[in-house]
Amino acid sequence: MKRRSMLKGGSLVLLLSQQHIAWGASILAVRVWPAQDYTRVTIESDKRLQSRQLTVGNPPRLAVDIEGIDLDPKLRELVGKIRPDDPFINGLRVGQFAPQVVRIVLDLKQTVLPQVFSLAPVAAYRDRLVLDLHPANPIDPMEALIAERLRDAPAKPSAPAPATAFQQPKGGKAGDPLGDWLAKQEGHQLPMPGTPMSPSVPANPPLPPSVALATPKPAPPPSVSPPPVTATASRTDRIIIVALDPGHGGEDPGATGPRGTREKDIVLQVALRLRDRINRANVGGNPMRAFLTRDADFFVPLGVRVQKARRVQADLFVSIHADAFTNPSARGASVFALSQRGASSSAARWLANKENESDKIGGINVGEQDMHVQRAMLDMSTTAQINDSLKLGTAMLGEIRNVGKLHKASVEQAGFAVLKAPDIPSVLVETAFISNPEEENNLRSTAYQEDLADALMRGIERYFAQNPPLARSRAL
Repeated sequence: MKRRSMLKGGSLVLLLSQQHIAWGASILAVRVWPAQDYTRVTIESDKRLQSRQLTVGNPPRLAVDIEGIDLDPKLRELVGKIRPDDPFINGLRVGQFAPQVVRIVLDLKQTVLPQVFSLAPVAAYRDRLVLDLHPANPIDPMEALIAERLRDAPAKPSAPAPATAFQQPKGGKAGDPLGDWLAKQEGHQLPMPGTPMSPSVPANPPLPPSVALATPKPAPPPSVSPPPVTATASRTDRIIIVALDPGHGGEDPGATGPRGTREKDIVLQVALRLRDRINRANVGGNPMRAFLTRDADFFVPLGVRVQKARRVQADLFVSIHADAFTNPSARGASVFALSQRGASSSAARWLANKENESDKIGGINVGEQDMHVQRAMLDMSTTAQINDSLKLGTAMLGEIRNVGKLHKASVEQAGFAVLKAPDIPSVLVETAFISNPEEENNLRSTAYQEDLADALMRGIERYFAQNPPLARSRAL
């Protein structure tokens, strides 16, 4: 099948053959993962789906056509999964655009850089079609950290940072080149918000049964305004930054305990408790700030976790996990550092290989060339970084032993991809075995999470007491 479509200012050529289209595919599940970093929409099916997408700027929308399927109840569920506080999606509509072509229209709150790609079956997932909506103007994490340091002092505010949300231009109704193109090309007008999908759209038509419509209340546009400067807080303070990395997230749940406890949920709770402690502390009179690689339930690729920590010039990197083992009697906490010469034990090697598979489960859109570049960036770790990481891990183990049992009394080493920042002491903490029923109960306990956060905090303070951070200033 061959279609040629013309869009004002350019052309779009699509060549689709029947062998590339999953005719009659069944939709198994739909999921939406909203976050400030990006929002992900996934459509899971029993066969690979073929899609094409079109974007338009005024108002901002993304239209995705899925070939070879008919609208079914599972796809309609997407409408109810859009949350009012989603930073990127204002509403979603889905309808039968043409025979065996379903169109999904996302009404956006801001301009985005969309990525639409497919993922092959892995772990518990079948084929997935993924829609990632990244902000066109992401917030700089270093600015946000320094803004947090300065936000509480009352004074004359600085000039606000540019808003990242899309704003409708003033002066009348904006043009709709996408809608005009569809009308000219195939006689189908892309519906504006609040109108159904049909070849001809009468004034105020009733909503047909084949179309689902979502109109959640829009959330306030995301923006960051730098806080005021005072005599006690300046833009050149030596801020001690600890990057906290809650493992897994979003499409990647991590390990699961006998009671159904998900690793991604537990480690995020521990990281948030540790963040509060770090933000109240200081080192030699210099304030500390925690930076989280994820602060909600969304997936972050391993390489991106490292890049985030380097972007804020973190002084330490602490990845938090709660793994499982095939034997439910396995128990105890462990701390790992990077190894350039192979794993320190077969168990450490097994765990590193398992954790390094997260990108396949969570799903990343990366080509072969990008994979080579990413791999090269993760192979620059230095001996000095590893030595400092071992010191940090030893200090943490000394405190964790006061909270619960240790699986290993010394820091282990293996080739964890997430520990490969060449200039940041980095450790991975396995807080407990979530596969052990007793330890799963501990991890679910607020009191145990508090004790664990206290122990990790004391370990960080012990490390800095023996290894003062290098002098450097960070400015907006």
